[in-house]
Amino acid sequence: MIPQKFLERMRRYPGLDFAAFEAALETPAVRALRVNSIKTSSEKLIPLLPFSVTPLPFATDAFYAPEDKVGALPAHHAGMLYMQDPSAVSTVLAAAPPRGIRAIDLCAAPGGKSTQLAAAIGESGVLVSNEYVPARCRILQGNVERIGARNTIVTNLPTNKLASFYGALFDLVVADVPCSGEGMFRKYDVATTEWSPENVQMCAERQREILENAAALTAPGGRLLYSTCTFSLEENEQNIDAFLTAHPEFVLIPVAPTVAAVTADGICFVGYAHDLALCRRFYPHLSPGEGQFVALLQKNSDTVCKKAALSRDSLSSPGPKTARLVQDFLAEVLTEVPAGARITLLRDALWLTPDFPVPSAGVFAPGVCIGTLQKGRIEPHHQFASAYGTLYRRTVLLCDGDPRVLAYLRGEEIPLSPDECKNGNGYAALLYEGTPLGGGKIVGERLKNHYPKGLRNRG
Repeated sequence: MIPQKFLERMRRYPGLDFAAFEAALETPAVRALRVNSIKTSSEKLIPLLPFSVTPLPFATDAFYAPEDKVGALPAHHAGMLYMQDPSAVSTVLAAAPPRGIRAIDLCAAPGGKSTQLAAAIGESGVLVSNEYVPARCRILQGNVERIGARNTIVTNLPTNKLASFYGALFDLVVADVPCSGEGMFRKYDVATTEWSPENVQMCAERQREILENAAALTAPGGRLLYSTCTFSLEENEQNIDAFLTAHPEFVLIPVAPTVAAVTADGICFVGYAHDLALCRRFYPHLSPGEGQFVALLQKNSDTVCKKAALSRDSLSSPGPKTARLVQDFLAEVLTEVPAGARITLLRDALWLTPDFPVPSAGVFAPGVCIGTLQKGRIEPHHQFASAYGTLYRRTVLLCDGDPRVLAYLRGEEIPLSPDECKNGNGYAALLYEGTPLGGGKIVGERLKNHYPKGLRNRG
């Protein structure tokens, strides 16, 4: 049941076709999937899906989908796709991030925008993906692993700690802030039961604090992308208006034209100090999808920013013996040793870490986990196969429909042909339609299954 107080508030919003908006709220939520370009393409993925899809009008490689129960599909396990609200897809697209930039996602779980960012900026860029809640951070890291990102550092810190450590270092700062969730009323019943005007005000206050830290992280000439999945003026235009007053070094700039074409202008409320029309509102009656608000701001390139005392030594490096062991492992398992990353040690795991500063605390995953040391050898991690499986010397290439794909996802050993064993015993990557699905170890004419138990299909 949509809260009546919410509807009364929306009825007063200028420029909103309230009747059409209210009618749209009574229709089912809309689902979409985004193709993960790190691992595959639309041309390869779409034929593998057991349902038909329709392209989103404002995005390449994103499609309306009739269902979102895709967790058991091999394509999902392989990280070829990410289920995401159509409106949420538009958020990163609004900034059209170029390749090779330094980006940070401050409120990243479950990972839709971060995985989209990682793909957009490419391996030549670097992404810090942050989530304050530890349980949600684990979900975030799982999605980063699944999509095979090589350029992402996952952190678990309050945003003020990130601002204190990094300072104004990032070309793009994404603040998809926690909100009252009005845009999710069709999708989640709990969103309607938790809504109240008091919660709207509480969220707005928390968002202003995050915005302040986001401003401190934005490099001169860099951009700040602010978004919510709510409709309230307090959390959207009013926050942006107050921010612009407090930060004259920032200006609102246009979003990508494809996103502007399917969204409504921001609302200039009574008492506003700045023209807010460049803000964007994603309404379900204008374009199929849930509610979303986006504002793209740019920092003056002449802004003088306080420099942070960065340290690249917050992670320990392995000793000479372990470092040699890692180098030998990489040379034996891969056809090409990754360049541009350093080998680090965090807790009991070895990592390939982007050449980028890493905080001294709150580091959840500093890059791609190579594996763990076990009795003088390295036991490779699933993330290593997901990110670098196409570079493995030993690969098992399985096509869609091969019963061994589902057997592997159930955790079973799978038989191999003599040709699949031609490179001898050792660690191997299983590729589903050319995309890394997971790892294992070839022993004789069998692949010992290393797919993590927590990810396996049941039954």
